[in-house]
Amino acid sequence: MTTEQFIASRASEAVKALYGAELPAEQLQVQVTRKEFEGDFTLVVFPLLRISHLSPDATGNAIGEWLVANCKEISAFNSVKGFLNLSLSNFWWAGLFESIHGTADFGVLPPTGRRVMVEFSSPNTNKPLHLGHVRNNLLGASVSNLLKAAGNEVIKTTLVNDRGVHICKSMYAWQQRFNGATPLSSGKKGDHLVGDCYVEYAKMEKEDPSVLDKVHEMLVKWEDNDPEVRKLWAMMNSWVFDGFEQTYKALGITFDKTYYEHETYLLGKELVRKGLESGVFVKDPDGSVWCDLTADGLDRKLLLRSDGTSVYMTQDLGTAERRFAEHELDSHVYVVGDEQNYHFQVLKLVLKKLGFSWADQIYHLSYGMVELPEGKMKSREGTVVDADDLIQKMYEEAKATSEESGKLEGLSEEEKSRLYHMIGLGALKYFILKVDPRKKMLFNPKESIDFNGNTGPFIQYTHARIKSILRKASEQKIELSLEGNVEFSSKEIRLIKILAAYPQKVQEAADAFSPAIVANYCYDLAKEFNQYYHDTPILKEENSSILKMRLVLIETLANVLVKAMGILGIELPERM
Repeated sequence: MTTEQFIASRASEAVKALYGAELPAEQLQVQVTRKEFEGDFTLVVFPLLRISHLSPDATGNAIGEWLVANCKEISAFNSVKGFLNLSLSNFWWAGLFESIHGTADFGVLPPTGRRVMVEFSSPNTNKPLHLGHVRNNLLGASVSNLLKAAGNEVIKTTLVNDRGVHICKSMYAWQQRFNGATPLSSGKKGDHLVGDCYVEYAKMEKEDPSVLDKVHEMLVKWEDNDPEVRKLWAMMNSWVFDGFEQTYKALGITFDKTYYEHETYLLGKELVRKGLESGVFVKDPDGSVWCDLTADGLDRKLLLRSDGTSVYMTQDLGTAERRFAEHELDSHVYVVGDEQNYHFQVLKLVLKKLGFSWADQIYHLSYGMVELPEGKMKSREGTVVDADDLIQKMYEEAKATSEESGKLEGLSEEEKSRLYHMIGLGALKYFILKVDPRKKMLFNPKESIDFNGNTGPFIQYTHARIKSILRKASEQKIELSLEGNVEFSSKEIRLIKILAAYPQKVQEAADAFSPAIVANYCYDLAKEFNQYYHDTPILKEENSSILKMRLVLIETLANVLVKAMGILGIELPERM
């Protein structure tokens, strides 16, 4: 039961005792007291006036007096123009803190019985992962963690777009201009080599637009299972897969299930055939197949080209049917950039027209693009920020910033290297995830690594500071335990309030598919601790009971930070 629910239930009892009226607690409005008023939580009195037949202040005062007299958890009240501000007693805060500290799975919500699939990453095998993919991967992984923390069974999946025109462009350029180069002979990661082929193809097409006909011929041969084309395709894809795996490992990204477009596009083709038979789709004179959505306010959507080859929509139809059939999903979340909003609007509509009842259970988590100070990135022009280069840059920024601080004495080179990696990745992940997914964002590596302000390293440093205090307490043989009836200060109550809000923040973030809510909760908690640490003696406290309470309080805070930042995929170091 939350604090708001507790107050509502007792206020419901007060209304019955004072006015003889049965009023369900769910109908009462309780909110956090505004900062300019005294109190912790506020009961909105206006809806009760029809029962009390008294003025707002008279009603508020009557209920306040009853609550103070009958609830040891409520110590004082004041009624201001229809708002009853209630102050909770130390008895309440002690009980609430003990329930937070004593619950191992605090913040993990009860099982919902729902099975949710989250698709993210889903790269093309014609280029390496870049900064845009990084945002996608971090969002997908953290949303998966969020939904799991909110009590859902989650299946993390990716669809590798390993066939199609884009792939054939890289293949054609490799044949024509790369003289049999391999990752081994070129000294390049496989995904980088294939990405170079894609950039080179863009130059070739600019020089001679007719090369696009050659690429389409290659695609037709691929769909006809031409052995030479398939052999080249398999070889170049294997290079890319090896490169992707290294990048995923560096980012801490894993999947429960991987789908490949070459395995699912035929399922889509079969659905298109059935749609033609049932009259849902139409075939044009040139042989291309379309779905007419003009009556739905959209346009005609291509499903098969005139040469019989499939498009993205084709395989998405087949993949969706396969996933819902295989896993009996309650929901499917696609983490895909907002430039594909129309695509997913069409996907849901076409699936509905095909008669799939689960079409409405598809949700497109549409996120804004990542831009750089110098503007948008373009893969075909080779002007992207490569994910591998970015990870290395973040490592170097973390190393430089940490060495400037001069606080790494006693750490081995291996420990330092691990710490730089942790800080660099923490900075990158937090900087991206603290922004609402639906907003475009500007990425600045140097700003993200700052040890002050709303950054990952600031929260990591806060955790390390707490761990340092706890180590000193351990060296002094101080036992961490709660004893006696210790009076909490106003700053300690503020920390307990923020800690207690964690499960609600998890639920709120899961409902909104927004890790930013958890990220900014972590910042608020870390910021509040640092103010508390600045103003409050901990190890210098002479009262043993208060000293132990404060140590348990900051230990609990550190544990909640670990859980919350873990949802974002961010590790917190023991020392910095």
